Amino acid sequence: MTGLDTAQQIVRGAQYGSDMTARIDLTLDCMDAQLLAEFWKTALGYVDEPPPAPFETRAEWLAQFDLPEDDSADNAAWLCDPDGMGPRLSILTVPEPKAAKNRLHIDIRVPGHGSPDERWARIRAESERLVNAGGRVLEEFDGNHIMMADPEGNEFCVAATSA
Repeated sequence: MTGLDTAQQIVRGAQYGSDMTARIDLTLDCMDAQLLAEFWKTALGYVDEPPPAPFETRAEWLAQFDLPEDDSADNAAWLCDPDGMGPRLSILTVPEPKAAKNRLHIDIRVPGHGSPDERWARIRAESERLVNAGGRVLEEFDGNHIMMADPEGNEFCVAATSA
C-alpha cells in the first residue's frame, strides 16, 4: 500500500470504521461579523455555538491563543444548527472587502411539496423574509430560484427542496 492509498483510507475514515464520515464547517469572511451573524441566524435558523468545553465564553476560549491585541470575540461569530444536522458556520472579520463573486455559496432550500406554482410562492416568500432581514435580491430565475446577497454582498440562492 502506498502513502497515497493510506491517506485515502484515512480521509474515508477507514481506520475508524465504516460509519465515520467527514464533516464540514463553512467559514465566511466579512467586515462586520456580528451583523452577518444576525442575518445568517435568521436565514438558517441557526444559533450561537457555545464555546468548547471547559470554557464558559468565547472571549475566554480566544484568550488561550496568541492573537493580536486588537482582536476580540466581537471580530468573529460561530453558529450552529440547533438540531446538529447542518454544517457549522464561522464568520470572521477580515480587513479587506469582498472583491469578486463567491466561488462557493450557500443554497437555502425551502421545504414543502406541491405544484410548481406553490413551490415558487414559497421561494418568493422566503426571499421577501430575507430581504426584511437585510438581504437583497440580485436576480430571479422564474419558477426555479432567486439569487440573493447578504448584507455584505455574499451571494446565496433560495430554491425549493427536491420534489
